[in-house]
Amino acid sequence: MELLNQIQGGDVLVIRMQEDNLDASNVRVFRESMQALIKDKTKVVLDMSSLKFVDSSGLGALISCLRDTNGRKGDFRLSNMSRPVLALFELMRMHRVFGIHETAEGAVASFS
Repeated sequence: MELLNQIQGGDVLVIRMQEDNLDASNVRVFRESMQALIKDKTKVVLDMSSLKFVDSSGLGALISCLRDTNGRKGDFRLSNMSRPVLALFELMRMHRVFGIHETAEGAVASFS
């Protein structure tokens, strides 16, 4: 699982996924990698531009990341979703749970 990360806007961790899918085949590795990256961060953006498919286990892993950051009084926001992934989030009403932005830059700016 390749996750590129950098700090933007001074204190926002932006993570870019380098995978096509977030599903049962890779969700365990994703969750472990994300926990290590976000363990002490309160402002996190996940850039999902390369992601084409998310299943229910992937949604669960994303909710886990949200809970982790919320537990530190922070927030976990999503950006750059493909149309099929965004449609799933809307169908499952996850767009009401997550802050979803068109671009990572917009998500970073929303923390200001």
